[in-house]
Amino acid sequence: MKIQNLDIESLLSLYKKDPSQLLVILEEIKKNINDFPDPAIWISRFSWEQIFSRAQDLIAKATTHGSIQSFPLFGIPFAVKDNIDVLGLSTTAACPGFSYSPTESAQAITLLEKAGAIVIGKTNMDQFATGLVGTRSPYGKVKNIFNPEYISGGSSSGSAIAVAGGLVCFALGTDTAGSGRIPAGFNNIVGLKPSRGLISSRGLLPACRSLDCISIFALTAKDAEKVLSQIAKPDAADPFSRIAPIELSPTNNSIPSKNPSNAISSFKFGVPSTLEFFGDQKYAEQFQKAIEVLISMGGNPVPIDFTVFKEAAQLLYQGPWIAERQAAFGGFVHENPNEVLPIIREIVSKAKTISAEQAFQGYYQLKKLRLAADPILSAVDFL
Repeated sequence: MKIQNLDIESLLSLYKKDPSQLLVILEEIKKNINDFPDPAIWISRFSWEQIFSRAQDLIAKATTHGSIQSFPLFGIPFAVKDNIDVLGLSTTAACPGFSYSPTESAQAITLLEKAGAIVIGKTNMDQFATGLVGTRSPYGKVKNIFNPEYISGGSSSGSAIAVAGGLVCFALGTDTAGSGRIPAGFNNIVGLKPSRGLISSRGLLPACRSLDCISIFALTAKDAEKVLSQIAKPDAADPFSRIAPIELSPTNNSIPSKNPSNAISSFKFGVPSTLEFFGDQKYAEQFQKAIEVLISMGGNPVPIDFTVFKEAAQLLYQGPWIAERQAAFGGFVHENPNEVLPIIREIVSKAKTISAEQAFQGYYQLKKLRLAADPILSAVDFL
């Protein structure tokens, strides 16, 4: 059997007719993983004996209960970025010397497994989630799904390629400043960054804890929302957790539309009035094509001043937020410099010069920039 569709609804429809088809799907996924030309996407995986054992247990439970309805993600295989704890697999954050064995899974993993999803393994990433390229890893450079000469994007590189390559239905990554959305965009899949706090960060090794969140890679927006609906739960043990301001439902539209009967016939999207492509003419051409596609869908491009967004982004690596990386893993970096990639050491070392006064100044500056960004965002539907 060759998998025709790895979207969640297609598999659930198949399993509803015959839960044992899960074993057939896993055999095909096993073959796909073994045949996949880029082994660098994985850091560790469960043995196939463990995976099939989990599948047999699920099938037995579904048979006992009479259906799979009690498992919203019955038999759906997924992958996990290797800075999120999964019981039974080491967490490395792409640094072998940092590796540890967690005593429990992150809450997001626990909820997904309770819903019937099956973890296949842990995926490669830019070391300590510090980078946007997918090449900063001693486990190898993860290749773009379309062209091995192109970067995959990072830092959640392996998770993106696992989905884009048809190896899993969805994957978890993290997103601090684009680490989930960038590799999704580079590999033509959906990258969902939820509002911070909707998904518990307990069990996530932070990069910048006040900005981090677990992100979702999927083949469709509907699949991403279905996964989100299972893991957007408050967590009393996570001080950054919060209750969703709107109900998230795997079956109903959770995002209110201003015009639900004609949702995309007319919309406004922001385009920076000044764009930087750093000499990459092909990238510039692709950006222009994207604008033309949106116009053909009924979009109206609105020139915007991108300065405030750029200044906010620069605060992450050129401002005091770099100190959060020191708080998260800087002690290991300074005590074990040879275990860490030179570029990561260089970034984290900047934290030594940041004062408490500078931290507050950066915080105030971000608030000021957010205030300036509000009217720009209010004038368009998206950027």
